[in-house]
Amino acid sequence: MRLDHVSYACESDGLLATTERIAAALGADFVKGGVHPRFGTRNMILPLANNQYVEVVEVLNHPASDKAPFGQAVRQRSECGGGWMGWCVALDDLSPFEERLGRASVPGNRKFPDGQELTWRQIGINGLIADPQVPYLLRWDDGTEELHPSNALPGMPGSVKLKSLTIAGSAARVTDWLGQPVEKPLENVDVTWIAPAGTPGIMSVTFDTANGPVEI
Repeated sequence: MRLDHVSYACESDGLLATTERIAAALGADFVKGGVHPRFGTRNMILPLANNQYVEVVEVLNHPASDKAPFGQAVRQRSECGGGWMGWCVALDDLSPFEERLGRASVPGNRKFPDGQELTWRQIGINGLIADPQVPYLLRWDDGTEELHPSNALPGMPGSVKLKSLTIAGSAARVTDWLGQPVEKPLENVDVTWIAPAGTPGIMSVTFDTANGPVEI
C-alpha cells in the first residue's frame, strides 16, 4: 500500500491551460497521458520521484463520462472551479476492499500510440465523491510496470518530489476507510490535517523542485 498519485481536475479554461500553469509553477514539463475510454476522461502527467506522479485530468463530452463514477467525479470538481480532486493508493490486492465495499473493482485502460496498453483495476471513486478526503484505490495489472506513468519520460527519473499534503478532514476517518493506519500509504509524505471549513479533501500539495518547495 503506497501513495501512487494525486489528481487535479482541470479549471474552466481546460486541460492544456491548467497544465501549463502548474508546469510553470513547478518548473517541469508534463507529458500527454491520453484518453481513458472507459471513464470519458483524458489527462496530462508529470512523473515524480519515488514512483509517483501528478495527473491533471479533464472530463470529455462522451457518454462514458456520464456513467463512470470517475468521469462524474472529474466533472463535479471541474464545475466547482477545478483543483485537487483526490489522491490514489496502489495495492497488490483489491479483494479485501471489494469485500468491504460490497462491489467489484472496475477496469481502466489507456492505449499508447505504439499500440501498448496500460491497464488497471480501481475502486473507491464513489467514496471519493461522497467524502473527498478518502483516497481511491487501484491495482496496476501485472506486466505493466514499465508503462507506469512515473516512467512517462524514459531514462529521466522525476526531478520533482511530492513533499507534503494538507488535507481537510480526519486521519481517523481515512484510517477507518482504509482499514489500516493512514500513515502506511503516506509514510514518505508529510500530511497536515485541518478541520474542514466546507467540503473535505486535499487543500494543497507541496513539491520539492529545483527552485525549492512549491505549494499548489
